[in-house]
Amino acid sequence: MTQDQPVVAHRERLDAVRRALDAAQQLMTESQDSVGALPYLREAADRLTELIDESMAAAVLNGQASLRSAGAQAGLTENAVGPRLARTLTLGAYADDRGRVTAAGVERARYDLESGVSKQPAAAPAPMRFKPRRPT
Repeated sequence: MTQDQPVVAHRERLDAVRRALDAAQQLMTESQDSVGALPYLREAADRLTELIDESMAAAVLNGQASLRSAGAQAGLTENAVGPRLARTLTLGAYADDRGRVTAAGVERARYDLESGVSKQPAAAPAPMRFKPRRPT
């Protein structure tokens, strides 16, 4: 992976967020269709979450931030960072059996990056969704 690839990927994700927001804005202003705008707003939110997560992963991997400080900068609790990093393409392969990226996983990823051999995640995970505790 070249140095420019993460920047290009971030740019593409940000452009996708903008397109989804533009589509939602168009529906809401032209036809007052708030319901029709909801799928576009959801898409923008999902893509923005992916961008935040990948940006945190890049910052942690490059040593620009610790797990805790990256989460704090993104407005997340420390406990929320590990599972979100486990869903990224950058660090997903370094998640533990609980589905979390820990400091040990980050260290391994850094070592692999320096040696030029990095793991690739098996598959891109589905976006995180709210799951009610009770069926009612």
